[in-house]
Amino acid sequence: MIVCKQVDRTYFPQYDSIPMRINVTSYYKVEKLNRGLGGFALVETSVKPHVKDFCTGDDESVTRWEKRFDISNWAFFMAFDGECPIGAATVLSRTKEINMLAGRDDLAVLWDIRVHDDYKGQGVGQRLFDMAVSWSREQNLSQMKIECQNNNVPAVKFYHKQGAVLSMVDEYAYYNEPEYRHETQFIWYLQL
Repeated sequence: MIVCKQVDRTYFPQYDSIPMRINVTSYYKVEKLNRGLGGFALVETSVKPHVKDFCTGDDESVTRWEKRFDISNWAFFMAFDGECPIGAATVLSRTKEINMLAGRDDLAVLWDIRVHDDYKGQGVGQRLFDMAVSWSREQNLSQMKIECQNNNVPAVKFYHKQGAVLSMVDEYAYYNEPEYRHETQFIWYLQL
């Protein structure tokens, strides 16, 4: 039986053990109409299938987040199949060091959400997302900000299904990171 619950820092090593990979088979190509004045079209375009692993660097370690940031206004959620960790999510608010919060006290950021490959498509991500939204509402926050990339098509479709609105498309957000320079940042807002 799968159980989801809010966890504390004692679970961080288990959280870090959950892979954060996506199977990329397509991406959203950003087509600018009339050089952008006519708007944008997002065209799903097939690519050679490959796996993108988000947990390749120390920056993605939840244990390291605690050392870099004040996590007193963060909430951590995990999903377990028995004793085995299979999914996790982090939502945060009111943390001065986090640029994504833009200095707002009424904004939550979905910092991380991951589900083990063997459990994708079984509603685990939905349950974790719902817990993050509920926590944000309990904190009297008015919006949740969510970042993903144009090559994470399952995430794009998931956030759209949740009612989030794609509010920003930044083709140069990762320009200074050569490995990710080809990716486009999508920023979503969900009204709470």
